[in-house]
Amino acid sequence: MSLSNGVKSCAKLLKSSEPLLEKSANRGFHSTGVKRMGGHAHGHDEPYYLHAKHMYNLDRMKYQKLTMTLGVLTAFSIGVGVPIYAVVFQQKKTASG
Repeated sequence: MSLSNGVKSCAKLLKSSEPLLEKSANRGFHSTGVKRMGGHAHGHDEPYYLHAKHMYNLDRMKYQKLTMTLGVLTAFSIGVGVPIYAVVFQQKKTASG
């Protein structure tokens, strides 16, 4: 007798929670809308595309020689320094272990 009462109460509980499960388990595809850019040159609209028209004119850059020299030296030193540091670190780790 108590087993059938337990099954009945369990069935009632499941039935009462059905609407909650239906709302939380919404299956299907959904996505947000796509922002359309205006039809200007290169497909960019002014408020969304903030780059200057001639942003990458390197010949008009202020302090071009200094900037390029520092940029190349920085890139070169990172490219050489990181592997050397990695080898030294790994050898130190292996020697101590």
